Amino acid sequence: MSVLDRLPSDHATQAFLAGAICLALGVLFAVTPLRAQLPNALYVFIEVGTLFVIYGLLVLGLDLQYGHTGLVNFGHVVFFAVGAYTTAMLSAQETFAGIGLGYPWPLALVAGVIVTAIVGAGVGVTSIRLRGDFLAIVTLATAEIFHSLFVNFEDIFGGNVGILGVPQPIAEVATNGDTRMVATLLVLGGITLVTLAGITRLTEAPYGRVLRAIRADELVTRSVGKSTLTYKMQSFVYGAALAGLAGGLFALYNGAVAPGFFTIQVTVTIWIGMLLGGAANHRAVLAGLAIIMGLRLASRFALDATPVGADVFASLRLIVVGLILVAVIRYRPAGIWGNEQELGVDS
Repeated sequence: MSVLDRLPSDHATQAFLAGAICLALGVLFAVTPLRAQLPNALYVFIEVGTLFVIYGLLVLGLDLQYGHTGLVNFGHVVFFAVGAYTTAMLSAQETFAGIGLGYPWPLALVAGVIVTAIVGAGVGVTSIRLRGDFLAIVTLATAEIFHSLFVNFEDIFGGNVGILGVPQPIAEVATNGDTRMVATLLVLGGITLVTLAGITRLTEAPYGRVLRAIRADELVTRSVGKSTLTYKMQSFVYGAALAGLAGGLFALYNGAVAPGFFTIQVTVTIWIGMLLGGAANHRAVLAGLAIIMGLRLASRFALDATPVGADVFASLRLIVVGLILVAVIRYRPAGIWGNEQELGVDS
């Protein structure tokens, strides 16, 4: 029997092992004299890759809510922001504006996830009974309300400046800038892969089948004795908590948070990535997100080769992404790797 034959065949175990390896390598780069040396041309790829693995947690949470349970959440960015701001406010030291309490960052990160879950439960209690478009409108409005709070309550949230002085754990122990970038990508990538493994286990279990039954026909699911409201609430809160974790990690990676990081553009990017890859397929939504972020990366290089200005080019980029999404919805309504029969869409 070869080594390949001994490897686990199920996706959850594979993701967990890959995540554990990435975490181990990331910690090794961060806390040992081991150094990384990167060519300058790779810096932008590492930065976009790091943002991708953070957004990966967001798209996994949204896929749990929409792809598996059918909950249309257009305010997913609000949970990303709540997790980031909670982590930043609890851990920041000597911030220029807003509140910085200086607690240890692990405590702040855990608190960020818990607070986000509580906010998710609050939003869910007031709106989870709404259907389709109405839930989408309420969650979108919630995101705008929180964005206004972050901007206008300057003494608490720092206004447009945000919260500065957030600790960066990996940067504080890494030996140089290149090592810091590699270690950060590996650690955050490992966390995303381990999360992927956990979400895969959850949705492949009977619990996940109940969620998909709710998405397909809630009345039928309720008629067989399942408390659909409870399952929907749990799915909504789990997705919010994952977004809060992503926000906390973003704050600790970036060293600062501000309202400009948490705009509707984040929600749009996550939604497009999920629909492009194929909802209800965890690996597919990550692949769809990778395509969208890859296009954004390619456009950075294309800008230098085009005669138009940055503002015009940004509009052209949005048009191209929109046309791609329209084409996918027209010819592959379940997404590139989605299951049309499972999602109940016509090809």
